[in-house]
Amino acid sequence: MTEIITITNQKGGVGKTTTAYNLASSLSRYNKRILLIDLDPQGNCSQAIGIDSTVLKRTATDLLLGTAELRKIIKKTPFNNIYLIPANLSLAMVESTLINNHQDTKITLLKERLNDKEIQLYDFVIIDCPPSLGFLSLNALTAAESLIVPVQCEYFALDALAQLLATISRIQRNSNHELEIMGLLLTMFDPRTKLSTDIAQEVRNSFKDHVFTSIIPRNVSIPEAIAKGLPVNQYKPGSSGSLAYMSLAREVMAYVEKKEKN
Repeated sequence: MTEIITITNQKGGVGKTTTAYNLASSLSRYNKRILLIDLDPQGNCSQAIGIDSTVLKRTATDLLLGTAELRKIIKKTPFNNIYLIPANLSLAMVESTLINNHQDTKITLLKERLNDKEIQLYDFVIIDCPPSLGFLSLNALTAAESLIVPVQCEYFALDALAQLLATISRIQRNSNHELEIMGLLLTMFDPRTKLSTDIAQEVRNSFKDHVFTSIIPRNVSIPEAIAKGLPVNQYKPGSSGSLAYMSLAREVMAYVEKKEKN
């Protein structure tokens, strides 16, 4: 079975993209086959995984518009077992293009496009969302079976979370009854600061079993790996950032295994 995971939070800078491709890389180490879908017009996930999406003819834009077959949009990345549907700035125009073409801008569009036998070739589909709750993110939420919500251990983290959870609840009621929150992921955690520990404790008190045990630290190896165009476990496998994402991958696999048994 293929598990479709959306990584989302409308707040920017919380580690969505970093989590998307580092989780993909960590899962690939366990011989899992991953399809990353970059659904952010900035294309940062594509760039981070070594694909220059600005020069590509087929991207996530074609996926949503239905102008190319899914298998022709998927790109092989430099990393074993990781494949990518890239994004560039044209993705920002998808909604207006649909309107201009008198087509429906429904939030089930991505889900319909992923209903393809090609998807069955992958163990995990991981969707990286833009920092908003607009057309693209709503499509990702509707297409997903489970959610990972990165929560930055800084001020205002819980304010953004409340709005996101209300949106998730609405999606669960209206367009995706199967959607589950796999977990909230604490990111950019610095154990030396009281603020990080206080927010981590508050999130755990509020959401209990819906918070991953794994915590992503504020670790210099993670931004260094981004600058090198590498996942952190390719750059420095023994770093605390790499070990944290490997731990997250194990939790994700355990979650899916438990779900399949039930």
